[in-house]
Amino acid sequence: MEEEQRSLLLSSASQFPLPDGFKPSYGTAGFRAEASVLRSTVYRVGILAALRALKTQSVIGLMITASHNQVSDNGVKVADPSGGMLTQDWEPFADALANAPTPDHLVRLITEFVEAEKIELGGEKKKVEVLVGRDTRPSGLSLLEAAKLGIGSIIGAVAIDVGILTTPQLHWMVRASNRSTQASEFDYLEQLSRSFRCLMDLIPGGAESNEGDDKLAVDGANGVGGEKLLVLKEMLNLKGLEIEVRNSGREGGVLNEGVGADFVQKEKVVPSGFGSQDVGIRCASLDGDADRLVYFTVPSKNSSKIELVDGDKILSLFAVFIKEQLSILNKVADGNTGNDYQCRIGVVQTAYANGASTDYLKQLGLEVVLTPTGVKYLHEKASIYDIGIYFEANGHGTILFSEPFLLWLEAKNDELSSVAQGPEQRKAALRLLAVSKLINQAVGDALSGILLVEAILRHMGWSIHKWSELYHDLPSKQLKVKVVDRTAVVTANAETEVVKPPGIQEAIKAEIAKYSKGRCFIRPSGTEDVIRVYAEASTRDEADSLASSVAKLVDKFLGLGSS
Repeated sequence: MEEEQRSLLLSSASQFPLPDGFKPSYGTAGFRAEASVLRSTVYRVGILAALRALKTQSVIGLMITASHNQVSDNGVKVADPSGGMLTQDWEPFADALANAPTPDHLVRLITEFVEAEKIELGGEKKKVEVLVGRDTRPSGLSLLEAAKLGIGSIIGAVAIDVGILTTPQLHWMVRASNRSTQASEFDYLEQLSRSFRCLMDLIPGGAESNEGDDKLAVDGANGVGGEKLLVLKEMLNLKGLEIEVRNSGREGGVLNEGVGADFVQKEKVVPSGFGSQDVGIRCASLDGDADRLVYFTVPSKNSSKIELVDGDKILSLFAVFIKEQLSILNKVADGNTGNDYQCRIGVVQTAYANGASTDYLKQLGLEVVLTPTGVKYLHEKASIYDIGIYFEANGHGTILFSEPFLLWLEAKNDELSSVAQGPEQRKAALRLLAVSKLINQAVGDALSGILLVEAILRHMGWSIHKWSELYHDLPSKQLKVKVVDRTAVVTANAETEVVKPPGIQEAIKAEIAKYSKGRCFIRPSGTEDVIRVYAEASTRDEADSLASSVAKLVDKFLGLGSS
């Protein structure tokens, strides 16, 4: 490492001492903690992002957000050139970097990593860019400065402050930048608006939403998503769909406090600003950085309870629509010589997906696969398909389209536009192309998700109630059991079976066999010494009983009393 680079790092690192006792760990959400202890971490992630940009010779993203956490928290994560999350190969370096105890340790670590990865620092090459975004948290401005200093301490990298954004907007901008397309926030909003209008224009003439179903009330979690949705709403300038944004952050509410997708999905009660006036109205809720989305209805004036339409139901709605468009396209293929593209569609879930949703998707004839818990696993698996759809029950998910399939679709659209027959097939091709532009293929995106849900409901002529009735969730129960060492549990088959310790999986199977439609699995927490238990059965009492009996097995095999 050149002396100039070494001096620059030592000088900047001395401004960001590591807080005593703080040991951050990079996970799916990046680093996340109470905001007051994060400056050194964000500074070091700035260095990480700059090195990643130099290594890949691409635009990289750095997002300062804590999503659905309380307002006093914050966090930071890196977006790779694809717009997806930081490659897992670099996560150990992220941990080591964040925990280096002194500036000397930090510089030594960077020197070794740069040599191992053959990263060229400085030089005559064009400077690489790191796009830095943040959500609306008050701590964001201070952390932004730390990130910029970290990025600027690597010769050859430059920080570009893109302001307050939703997390999905930043991921989209990184992806677009590296595909040499227009990549500003305006371009993002314009692409969503244009694609949505295209889908609305392609709605069949007979498809009408139920009377009184034109209004959508959206809970913005008092975060950045509500603010951006207000801007998007003005650009859409729609007739026949009224979007009312509440908890936009303009009203003075507290971020994620009694509001937001995480609160609604977990508590299953109305968020602040919603209530008896919303009976019969279609409602949706974003989380704090707008990468999660759930829908809900208020069933009664006399209760705060809601009827939840979660990520599993959103996935099912998207799958129904896409399968319908592919079926229309295949009618053309049947009359051809058999040279048409054989599109492989896959649905990706985790073991936490409700068993009723998995059964429903399989009944549609779709290929359903499970991955371990975590968006990075879902996204990776979805990318192997021509169309890969994934969603977690918490409302985070998206649809991925392969480049070969999109090229074929463009060609098919051109072919169909030059022949008299096949207008329905051309419309199906245009709808799929519009979906590929409307949905955010980099990461789950609540704003694009809302627009796609609304377009599909209108296309199908469905109310939220008809959508919700696609299937009925099996009752489920989640528990956690404190253990001496969570690493004693080793799982396989997407966390659905226990490999170690011996004997416990057989005991769990014996319990499951006692219940109708019983299903249960255990998995270690990623952050604390607890084992999580998930159980389903045909009735609420049976799900509770199954979860309780398996929790007792965990305690017997691994609990604090067994040490």
